[in-house]
Amino acid sequence: DAPALAWFYAELLGWRIAKEEPSWATVAPPDGVAYLGFQTSPEYVRPVWPPTEGRQQMMMHLDIEVHDLEGAVSDALELGATLAEYQPQKDVRVLLDPVGHPFCLYVDTDT
Repeated sequence: DAPALAWFYAELLGWRIAKEEPSWATVAPPDGVAYLGFQTSPEYVRPVWPPTEGRQQMMMHLDIEVHDLEGAVSDALELGATLAEYQPQKDVRVLLDPVGHPFCLYVDTDT
């Protein structure tokens, strides 16, 4: 469901829905030229995390810098994400979006 997934990422990133059709949607930042596109696919197979041989691999991966890791995780969970069972780094949180794509939230510790 492209529009539903676009809504999730628009809320998560604080972006806007730039285009929405029944099987296609895009989200874009308030300013700038970047965007994320989502397309509905009847053949979609949910990826597994961590990657497992012979199973559907992730099709995308976003690393999102946040200022407050615990707060950002809480917000993502309220939007419909789930916390992945496998967490390979202590200063990064791997979450799964509502359809299973893994994404990471992290705080930049180098600044």
